Amino acid sequence: MRRPSSILPLTALSLGLAFATAAVATEETQLVTSINTYRSQVQRCAGQVSQELPPLAADPRLVLPASGIDNLQQALASSAYPMVNVQAISLSGPRDAQAAMKAVQESFCQVVLDPQFVDIGVSRSGQQWRIVLARPLLTARLGDGQAEGQKLLQTLNSARAQPRQCGGQAFAAATPLAWSAALASAAQDHSRDMANNNFFDHKDRNGRTPGDRAELAGYAGQQIGENIAAGQDTVSKVVDGWLASPGHCANLMNPQFRELGAAYALDPKSDAGIYWTALFGTP
Repeated sequence: MRRPSSILPLTALSLGLAFATAAVATEETQLVTSINTYRSQVQRCAGQVSQELPPLAADPRLVLPASGIDNLQQALASSAYPMVNVQAISLSGPRDAQAAMKAVQESFCQVVLDPQFVDIGVSRSGQQWRIVLARPLLTARLGDGQAEGQKLLQTLNSARAQPRQCGGQAFAAATPLAWSAALASAAQDHSRDMANNNFFDHKDRNGRTPGDRAELAGYAGQQIGENIAAGQDTVSKVVDGWLASPGHCANLMNPQFRELGAAYALDPKSDAGIYWTALFGTP
């Protein structure tokens, strides 16, 4: 039986389901894995199509008691997690991680597919589950957008220097990417557009694709690819997330790409706070 959702100061959501119980010690980890697999693929949710998203990082500070919390905000403050935005899903009844994931997909797909969230904690007590997704404060001291883009280029080239498995696809080591000022300009504009207008998509508000934006920036390439990210405040976090996401990983390991432009943009009023764009090109 489904119970009405309850809204707490940090948007806690609840759902009751009639399932039998089964105590398995690793079910919490399995649920995190299932949520990340779900995020890594394009999904249709609430009438919209999601982007492929990097995995959420398991953070023990977000593992709160599955029941008995009267003040979610106080509980999170006590855990010393430097939160900006948090949502908690409470489930009552799922017997295992598979049943819990089914409930999440059916009723909370918008929460787990929200690109602003970067961390997760899952707890379970019998048939009670609590899933906490969060975005932390941005704490890194970053250079300007394109200076960090150059750091991203170096980190991506280090990743390309090694053979890699991206999901079910194997890649040999690839040649280093060269910096493209035109692609960097297009990447900066798209990151700023996402940040200032609070959206996360490869298509901009005018319906332009990455290829359209590269062409407008003066890049005459044969092939264009794009990776985007939100919420992570360091280059290493961004690249680690992309490497753990099969689609993003395949893009950055693609041997046909020869050039890159990348940048980030900040807007504290946006949901994710920080947005990154990497544009790959084949001249």
